[in-house]
Amino acid sequence: MLKLAKEANSILFDYRIPTLTTCGGSAAMENQLQMNGLPISLYAPETVGCVVVDKQGHCAAATSTGGLMNKMTGRIGDSPLIGSGTYACDLVAVSCTGEGEAIIRSTLAREVAAVMEYKGLNLHEAVDYVIKTRLDEGKAGLIAVSKNGEVACGFNTTGMFRGCATEDGFMEVGVW
Repeated sequence: MLKLAKEANSILFDYRIPTLTTCGGSAAMENQLQMNGLPISLYAPETVGCVVVDKQGHCAAATSTGGLMNKMTGRIGDSPLIGSGTYACDLVAVSCTGEGEAIIRSTLAREVAAVMEYKGLNLHEAVDYVIKTRLDEGKAGLIAVSKNGEVACGFNTTGMFRGCATEDGFMEVGVW
């Protein structure tokens, strides 16, 4: 039985990854697993990253990983390694997703800031340069925002889910 919470006459869903008991037991085995009436595949763990800049140009980044299935014991992914999967400085904020080992080897997030600082590239040029030349054979993508509010993303995969919103109401979502 799906657990629900009531608050101020509205129903809030329990978005935890369900078990067979929370999805209706054996009935879930006959059909596709569902939670809140939607296929469970919509809730599969994935990396979630966020990059922001405030009015004063202060940048911040955060990355939460969905992890790697069947990972080796003791493996640490790129997300918690500052400079690899997540990085922010006075110039830019970056959050990465993809094959953690490749992201770690290239310190992908920090590399965007480095080429902006030392090569004088703008954000879009830096993201493009890093994805095309610094990332080895691994597959990855990133989102970034500069202190001036420029937004860029880059990836060498078929697609990468991403979105952008600004305080003036502009919103954009992309996959490919």
